[in-house]
Amino acid sequence: MTHEKAKPESEVVLDVRGLTVRYGTNTVLDRVDMTVRQGEIRVILGGSGSGKSTLLKGILGLTEIAHGKIAILGQPMHVDDEKKRGQLMQRIGVLFQNGALFGSLTVGENVALPLREHRRLPDGASAELVRMKLAQVDLAHAENLYPAELSGGMKKRAGLARALALDPEMLFCDEPSAGLDPLTSAELDNLILTLRDQLKMTVVVVTHELASIKAIADSLIMVGGGKVIAEGPMAEVRGRGIAAVDEFFARKAKKARQQETSVAELFGLAPAKGGA
Repeated sequence: MTHEKAKPESEVVLDVRGLTVRYGTNTVLDRVDMTVRQGEIRVILGGSGSGKSTLLKGILGLTEIAHGKIAILGQPMHVDDEKKRGQLMQRIGVLFQNGALFGSLTVGENVALPLREHRRLPDGASAELVRMKLAQVDLAHAENLYPAELSGGMKKRAGLARALALDPEMLFCDEPSAGLDPLTSAELDNLILTLRDQLKMTVVVVTHELASIKAIADSLIMVGGGKVIAEGPMAEVRGRGIAAVDEFFARKAKKARQQETSVAELFGLAPAKGGA
């Protein structure tokens, strides 16, 4: 399948200017700028403690910011008018790292929550929408299951279905591949690409998984030490000879090779380390 990419002249749908986040006296993000265009899949990456998840939370208003301006879909994110902010939040979807499903509700009931809160629909129409969203993520069979009955990949897809419930224009994902095996992770990457193309969404993803970065990223923003280290299309970013970028990709590639070797050894497909 050939996937679409954002054109350089596409409309800016996320504009972050001077974003600063502090935890006490510790400055986690220091005057970070970031621009995302319509239809783009932008990956936020960086090492552990680099501030990548804090950047996502700051954009979404899930953590307090010290300074900065954020506009999503042309609207200011940080406003005192709760009604306007609520209306803006209905135009975006969020896939949290662990799926954030309510364990006491079925998968279908979890997906229905945004519809019940923000849409006044007859029960039949709501149920039909839930089935449609579950079908989009290949979970039509799991509507009446509870989260405890799902695999890790199914939980992520159920969380994704809920994030899509209100037909958002933008989707934000926090470590969608975390904790998944390589095959399940690749399936989720392909699903994100397919949904972006079908629904004409813009997607912002926090991840440190090299395979996912290569599979889905139209462009990258790498953060470290509270600042932007590099930003732009992956080929351009990797071709600039920036030490931190080269080190990140080399380290991730080495880890991926080690994981592949371990799996091969487990199934007797490669000689064990130290073997003859």
